[in-house]
Amino acid sequence: MFDVEITIIGAGVVGLSVAAEISQNYNNVFVIDKNTTFGQETSSRNSEVIHAGIYYPKDSLKANLCVEGKQLIYKFCDKYDVPYNNCGKIIVANSEEEERLLEDLRKKAFNNGVDDIRFLNVEEINKLEPNISAIAALYSPSTGIIDSYALMKQLETNAVNNAVSFAYNAEVVNIKKMEKGYEVFINDSDGQEYSFKTKKIINSAGLESYRIFELLGIIDEELEITFCKGNYFRINPPKNKLINRLVYPVPNPNMEGIGIHVTIDMGGGVKLGPDVSWMAENIYDYKVDKSKQKDFYNSAKRFLPFLKFEDLSAEMAGIRPKLQVPGGPVRDFYIEEETDRGFPGFVNLIGIESPGLTSSLAIAKHVKEILR
Repeated sequence: MFDVEITIIGAGVVGLSVAAEISQNYNNVFVIDKNTTFGQETSSRNSEVIHAGIYYPKDSLKANLCVEGKQLIYKFCDKYDVPYNNCGKIIVANSEEEERLLEDLRKKAFNNGVDDIRFLNVEEINKLEPNISAIAALYSPSTGIIDSYALMKQLETNAVNNAVSFAYNAEVVNIKKMEKGYEVFINDSDGQEYSFKTKKIINSAGLESYRIFELLGIIDEELEITFCKGNYFRINPPKNKLINRLVYPVPNPNMEGIGIHVTIDMGGGVKLGPDVSWMAENIYDYKVDKSKQKDFYNSAKRFLPFLKFEDLSAEMAGIRPKLQVPGGPVRDFYIEEETDRGFPGFVNLIGIESPGLTSSLAIAKHVKEILR
């Protein structure tokens, strides 16, 4: 009756992780994505940071899956030789108020099970990063960066080795619930429509995740995705050599973002970003807003005293799939099997923004438990 046992919609880092994980226990798993290959959206347009789990509310999915995922991702990288750099992160304060906020962050991190974070005095800051300016800081030694492409390529390879089938250039245009299972309608790159029947669906479509759920006739404003753009600017050579690890400001109070920060990459480059630019419409606009260069410069100059305006150049932009609305409270990942809504076997992963990359392997294990 079914062409496929489980269909995963979306081949970002989370969809790939789920495919590699569940295919250890399930046969006939199918991954579809509207792009030409894996990881073309949020998964490849981010800071590539392995987060420690500092910022998120206690007992939230973001906190729990980030802390678990961090450990899993380092082990995965060691096992499969995926490049990473466990460089550590410094969160800096430059006022008494920011210093007080650091203590709040330390408590939040401890409550989330992040027990390696510690305060640095000025002498310790100067020893680690002699070219930054701060009166106090928190140091997170378990934070790092990763080659996200290499991670996703390995996950795809593992899934293929477990007999997972992939279809790229396959856009989901409709889903119909059957008595048992679902019929999924696809447009291919030639505009041809075809359909197949699947017993279960895992909706890991990222920016399109709410639209995919809407295809079943669901309207739930609480699950509507808002696109939030993040611009990045690169610190041009030779000044990129002046920073050795991640440097973050104290985050925004409502966690719309965690502040324009300094990120190193695997190639030795250094970039600033992302900012928080809410989009009036959910459109795919990846053009860097060059007018933001002054904002980036002014923000980073507070803790990078060596920085000159002309040291920056436009780098890239990414889009976060946010459940949070502008000015609204922080929202958790939404990961639910939808039997209670009348859609058994349909698992939604909506609002998977940061720390989605860090959490990806833990999310996959969580989804496997849900399927059981």
